[in-house]
Amino acid sequence: MAKVIEKLVHWSRLKSPWILHLNTGACNACDIEIVDALTPRFDVERFGILLKATPRHADVIVCTGPATRQMKDRIIRLYEQTPDPKFVIAVGACAMSGCVYRGAYNVLGGIDQVIPVDIYVPGCPPRPDAIIDGVVKLLKKLEQSK
Repeated sequence: MAKVIEKLVHWSRLKSPWILHLNTGACNACDIEIVDALTPRFDVERFGILLKATPRHADVIVCTGPATRQMKDRIIRLYEQTPDPKFVIAVGACAMSGCVYRGAYNVLGGIDQVIPVDIYVPGCPPRPDAIIDGVVKLLKKLEQSK
């Protein structure tokens, strides 16, 4: 019985990833592209992707912006509030490396300086189809880990 439930949970995680969008404070161009990916034009709901407002209901954290000293504790708290297994996607050059903000007194670097990142989506800003491709690659990675 436990094996059946485990298979059902794994299947549901693959077919309906719920995401939490976390902006750590950049120029908001990546945020606009993420919102664009959620519109009917790109229709990410066909993959079962739903935007959630709370980390307690999310499977995937989609981060934009660099990791800053001010946001470090908040990023860690959101990561810890997300139930296991949890996954992180770094969207944009700022989330990957700090980009133009790197070297500033309050910037630690990319999101991976604070929490582990599973998928990187490069670009400044990345197009919505690249963001969708990143989520699909995460789902393929999950399917292969079965």
